[in-house]
Amino acid sequence: MAEHDKLTGQPSKEWISSILEQVKTGALTPDAAMQQLKVLPYEDLHYAKIDHHRNLRVGFPEVIFGLGKTVEQIAGIAENMVAHSPRLLVTRATPEAYTAVLKKIPDAVYNPASMTIVVNRLKEIPPRPGIAVVTGGTADIPVAEEAAVTAELMGNQVERVYDVGVAGIHRLFDKLSLLRDMHVIVAVAGMEGALPGVVSGLVSAPVIAVPTSIGYGASFGGLAPLLTMLNSCAAGVAVVNIDNGFGAGYMAGLINSKTAGQSEH
Repeated sequence: MAEHDKLTGQPSKEWISSILEQVKTGALTPDAAMQQLKVLPYEDLHYAKIDHHRNLRVGFPEVIFGLGKTVEQIAGIAENMVAHSPRLLVTRATPEAYTAVLKKIPDAVYNPASMTIVVNRLKEIPPRPGIAVVTGGTADIPVAEEAAVTAELMGNQVERVYDVGVAGIHRLFDKLSLLRDMHVIVAVAGMEGALPGVVSGLVSAPVIAVPTSIGYGASFGGLAPLLTMLNSCAAGVAVVNIDNGFGAGYMAGLINSKTAGQSEH
């Protein structure tokens, strides 16, 4: 099994160098070394080709999108992935999928709000502060939790500020001191989708806007808030797809890791 860098969770360069050195000295045959190294590009399970190499390329393992997969496929992919990575994330996972995964991975954790399955074997690393996830309403929390869980698995500390939409904007103002300390904010809203623009006009951090499919008929399943966010007057807003909490959390994690790295120098 691959050894992993304690900070990044990536297959370590030392592990790869060790295998090459063992081949050089004759302690390991080329065929045996190939068995260990061949999974780095990808591994073919017939129904899925697992990109084990992604950890080395981008610093975070491939994520399993559970929707549309059978519970057997999810469990099989998950079992294979945790053999090569200390972190695992499955999004859009049902309780039935979690039950199947848990039989193979006893330390897997299910978040019913976000419908995510997580394995995190890097818990001893202190999380980086700097991310807040904000919602317009309580109904937006499932999407927000998907963003928060993703960012946390990437090694970040996430502040949750829920149900502070523009219909009661004084609730948002009460949290301004917290939000102004953040490096990046994920703003999740359905209905008319005004929250991200309002937040961006009050803070200096970039705001990642997530439209949700929450709303009545003319919301068109999230299209109305999506268009509002794309047309935001505030300059610091970037927008992801409807209900894409994962994408927002991942982007927030990338921004925070770079910001935290710069502040340490």
